[in-house]
Amino acid sequence: MDKNLIDFLLTFVFAFLIGLEVRVYRESFHKKENFGSVRTFTLSGILGFVLFKISTFSFITGLIIISVLYAIHYIDKINQNNHSILLLLVLLITYSIGAIISKYPIWLSASIFVVIIFILNKKQTFYLFSKKIDLKELETFGKMILLSVVILPILPKTKLPYIEISPFKIWFIVVIVSLISYLGYILQKYIFADKGFFLTGIAGGTYSSTATTVVLASKARTNCIPSITAGIIVATGVMYIRILVISYIFNTSVAQKLTLPTILFFIISLTISLFFIKDQKKQKIEYLDINPLELKTAFIFAALFIIMMAITKFVKANFGNIGLEWLSFIIGFTDIDPFILSIISNNINASFAAKIILISVASNNFLKAFYAYIFSNKLCKESTIILIILGILTLFYAYFAL
Repeated sequence: MDKNLIDFLLTFVFAFLIGLEVRVYRESFHKKENFGSVRTFTLSGILGFVLFKISTFSFITGLIIISVLYAIHYIDKINQNNHSILLLLVLLITYSIGAIISKYPIWLSASIFVVIIFILNKKQTFYLFSKKIDLKELETFGKMILLSVVILPILPKTKLPYIEISPFKIWFIVVIVSLISYLGYILQKYIFADKGFFLTGIAGGTYSSTATTVVLASKARTNCIPSITAGIIVATGVMYIRILVISYIFNTSVAQKLTLPTILFFIISLTISLFFIKDQKKQKIEYLDINPLELKTAFIFAALFIIMMAITKFVKANFGNIGLEWLSFIIGFTDIDPFILSIISNNINASFAAKIILISVASNNFLKAFYAYIFSNKLCKESTIILIILGILTLFYAYFAL
């Protein structure tokens, strides 16, 4: 079939479906809106396709004429105290869809179509989400982007003495880990906060499984229902995947050694948590309100990473592998991310690096078992026992399977 015919048919279908969605949107939210209908949007798409095929000048002229016509209509809208130009933007995109289909791969126009439908269909969702967003967090996100885009490129790539890593790589590591944590933070705070303990555990595990354990265990002071146990266990399961992702970003050799055990323990944790989820209960959860993109948090992480690099190098030089094993077990009772990144970044054999990372993860599981027991007033016994078992199994794998 001729390509022009295929492009025309695709333009017709996309423009027609956008017109249908606009009609539904207008009937739901803007009943007084009277500019355009399904036919208007369909014919606009076809017009844009035809004019683009004639010449670029004809296409641009048509775009200007449509904008002028809408501007005349917009003056009347202002008199009616209606200032939205959303439908104009949709109309202009619909007009351009034929040109996009003709010039670029089909996935681009299809993606634009899906996004338009999503935006029109989720007006209320976007509004409610925007009401919940803390403007300070947007400011923090902007600062972090500024530091990443502006500061990162000019940082020296010369390795620092002793730790043998450059300021550029240190800050790059901080930015990547902070962004991964930020995604989990956003999911936990804005998306899954009122979706039940299990989903909160999943989101919290991408951010901080230790903090999530504390928060969930605290909710069980009077009754540790099975869904709380599910959330605690799945948070630890997601932690294994988080460590695997970070490892693949910064050291593929170590990540390959960690792939089997991390996926195995994730599956075990997920299976156990699904067993407890039968009592799933929707209840808003308190989250750990520490934005991982806060500059203070990022600088503390960077400082801890540098300290861990120095300590790791010192222990390796003076106490050898046995010293690193003991160090990893001790560090597991603190924040393990800086330590894991220091192991990944140091010149350590991949198999042994994976071993000591798993040792630190095991001791971190013991710490979370303690938290689950204490913060729940000793009621979350199942999660405590399961976390201890996961810690023992992780230790066993580290010593006997690597």
